[in-house]
Amino acid sequence: QEQAAAVAHVRATSGFGAFLLDGITGSGKTEVYLSLIADVIERHAQVLLLVPEIGLTPQLALRLEQRLGIAPMLYHSELTEHQRARTWLAARDGSAALFLATRSGVFLPLRKPGLIVIDEEHDQSLKQHEGVRYHARDLAGWRAQQLDIPGILGTATPSFETLANAHDGRYQHIKLT
Repeated sequence: QEQAAAVAHVRATSGFGAFLLDGITGSGKTEVYLSLIADVIERHAQVLLLVPEIGLTPQLALRLEQRLGIAPMLYHSELTEHQRARTWLAARDGSAALFLATRSGVFLPLRKPGLIVIDEEHDQSLKQHEGVRYHARDLAGWRAQQLDIPGILGTATPSFETLANAHDGRYQHIKLT
């Protein structure tokens, strides 16, 4: 019931909305993501799903493909330049609908943006500490606002910044128990 209510809450928002999906491990955050991602893909729009570490991509990519029937385009540092370029071009020309990436994926040029999801938003791996410094979580939120699409921050342990934003009403706080 909580998962269905969370999905309905996000669906009811047109345009930009910032959502903190706060749920303990096993509460069904991924199921909420999958339902919302399926909606966006059905509308022929694109989804960017950011994860903090490369090690999380194989299992999640398999789950996405099994559930949605399409393999996500991957974008992370262990891919070759050719593979990353192929993903970048698919985002830019709109030929792919689903992107699973680590923090640098926040820069993918989505042609038909529909949803940005940041899983494990509290994870410090989402911060770039060398060269051009940025926090993929914060940049993803800004991009969602600029693109006028929903942005979802999922976690079992919200960061203090995210909790403060939810407390101040900048993020809509959805809890899964």
